[in-house]
Amino acid sequence: MELRPLGSTGIQVSPLGLGTVKFGRNQQVKYPSAFEIPDDRAVSAILSLAAELGINLLDTAPAYGNAQARLGKLLPGLRQDWVLVSKVGEIFEQGRSRFDFSHAHTIATVEQSLRDLRTDYLDCVLIHSNGEDLQILEQEGVLDALRALKEKGLLRAHGMSSKTVAGGLRVVEEMDVVMATANLEYDEELPVLQAAAEQHKGVLIKKGLMSGHVSGLEGVRAAMRHVLGLPGVSSMIIGTIDAGHLRQNVAIAEDMT
Repeated sequence: MELRPLGSTGIQVSPLGLGTVKFGRNQQVKYPSAFEIPDDRAVSAILSLAAELGINLLDTAPAYGNAQARLGKLLPGLRQDWVLVSKVGEIFEQGRSRFDFSHAHTIATVEQSLRDLRTDYLDCVLIHSNGEDLQILEQEGVLDALRALKEKGLLRAHGMSSKTVAGGLRVVEEMDVVMATANLEYDEELPVLQAAAEQHKGVLIKKGLMSGHVSGLEGVRAAMRHVLGLPGVSSMIIGTIDAGHLRQNVAIAEDMT
C-alpha cells in the first residue's frame, strides 16, 4: 500500500491501520459477535502479517485491556517501522469505563504507555473522548499536558478521537490529528474532514466498517471506497484478528489507492 501523509506531522501512514482492541479486551465492545482474545502466537502472527501486507499504523489504548503490553512484547521488526497511536482519558476497569482528563493523569498515562510499549516515544496520542469534546478541550488539563509531552519529544503528534462536529472542528484548530467517524451510513462529521484537509491536519477514521456490521465482500468494498475517498483521510482503522479478513481488506484497499 502506498503510504499517506498524516497531515503535516511528517508521519507517513498506511491507508489501513490495525486496531488492537481485540488483542486485550472483549467486554463492552460493539462487534456483531463475541470473540475470544487471541493468545501470543496468534497476535504475533497477525502483527507479522500486517507488516508483510504493508500496514504500519497500529491503533491502541490503555483502555484496551493488556493490548499495549502485548504489543510491547510481540511487535516484530524495528520500532521505526511502526506508527504507534495510543490514547489518554479512558480507564476500563471491572467491565466499565471511566474517564480522567486531568493534567496529572495524562502525564502518568503516557508514561505508562511508553513502558508498556517498550519505546521512548509515541507517534501520536489521542484524547479518548467521552462525548464532551469541547468541555474536555476547554476545561480539563489534558491538552496542555499533551503539548508539554510533545515539546519533550515523548510524542510526535497529538489529537482527539472526537465524537461531535463542534469538537472535531476545535481539534482541527488546536491539534495535529483528528480521529472521526465516517461510514456508508454516517457522514455527519464530513465538515471536520473538510476542515482538516484545508488545514493539512491528519485524519484517522474509526467505525468505517461500522464495527464489523458491514456485510459481504461488496459491502466492504463499497465502505472502503467511500471512506478512503473522503477529503483529508490519512488512514482508516480496522479491528481484526482474522488473517483472512486482514488479507482481504488490504487487497481491497490496494485496489482503491
